[in-house]
Amino acid sequence: MAPGPLADIRVIDCSTVVAGPGAARYLADYGADVIKVERPDGGDTTRNLGWRDPRDDLSLWWKMVGRGKRTIVLDLKSSEGLETMLRLCDSAQVLVENFRPGVLERLGLGPDVLLARNPGLVITRVSGFGQDGPYARRPGFATLAEAMSGFAAINGEPEGAPLLPPIALTDEVTALVGAFATMVALHSGRGQVVDVSLLESLFQLMGPLPSAHHLFGYEQPRMGSGIPYTVPRGTYRTSDGRWVAVSTSAESVARRVMSLIGVGDDPRFASFEGRVANREELEALVVAWIGARNLEEVLRVFNEAEAAIAPVMSMADIAKDPHYAAREAIVEVEGVHMQGLVARLSATPGAIRWAGRPLGADTEEILAELDHLFGDGDLDT
Repeated sequence: MAPGPLADIRVIDCSTVVAGPGAARYLADYGADVIKVERPDGGDTTRNLGWRDPRDDLSLWWKMVGRGKRTIVLDLKSSEGLETMLRLCDSAQVLVENFRPGVLERLGLGPDVLLARNPGLVITRVSGFGQDGPYARRPGFATLAEAMSGFAAINGEPEGAPLLPPIALTDEVTALVGAFATMVALHSGRGQVVDVSLLESLFQLMGPLPSAHHLFGYEQPRMGSGIPYTVPRGTYRTSDGRWVAVSTSAESVARRVMSLIGVGDDPRFASFEGRVANREELEALVVAWIGARNLEEVLRVFNEAEAAIAPVMSMADIAKDPHYAAREAIVEVEGVHMQGLVARLSATPGAIRWAGRPLGADTEEILAELDHLFGDGDLDT
């Protein structure tokens, strides 16, 4: 297995749950030596989150976010554990943490301390609301970011309640943001603090909505699967009870769809503005057209016309889909199926080396490496 393009980078990951560990996981996927620092009383909470692998009782969440990482157990509240953590940071290029703002400093691991010892260190701090501002000291949870970013307000049916995503959306987005920002900081060649928040990471996905509110006072309503500037767009049920998703965000595609459903010459639907103004009539036509045909026919006709359509796929559908297989979007890692690499690099590809390991599996090896680098400190962690 090739070492990967980040093989010369050591990352100390003392974050927990998904967002911070996810950022470190992306770096591990591309070869970084990620050392996961966990507390003695059970380690990262993802070890006990959700479904468990019956073979070893480790959670599937942990096997994914812990993949490619080595793990060491340290009690950061003890002098011995703190000294070992300082030596780990001395040996590294990156630290990833997600304590509430101020906790790292109280532990004696503040950026002033770490950068004085290792001036090139990139300290990626993942929190709910950022390291400063009125909300900085609040507990940071993805649910709060989803409520406060504008996401929940526009998500749901028109007369229904605001809806939160049924996946760890904010954590996963923040993991990508954290990995990206860490690599930008590394590229700068300067040791520094990278301040990443759940709230601002998800807020980036709101597109031009802040601009529209500022200029026009616009507040996007809840529209189910619809969006305000493109019609038709949504999910539609076929005659055999299956579902498809349709998009007409490109004018050329919209014209093809209008022709397919028999309204290609109707001036009401000849432009984005016209289709939006006549949303209810056009949506009813699309619902009727798709509802009169089975899934196979709908997909065939749309694809022949090069119109944008896709079946709504479950995990069972994805597991047997030929495109997912050809792209290796799902890989088997030590008997567990999980997502593959987030992106392909043609010259310096990444690799998933192993799934999340048992608690403290690499403690002795890592301590021995530190002794080799800095001398035997005779420390009991």
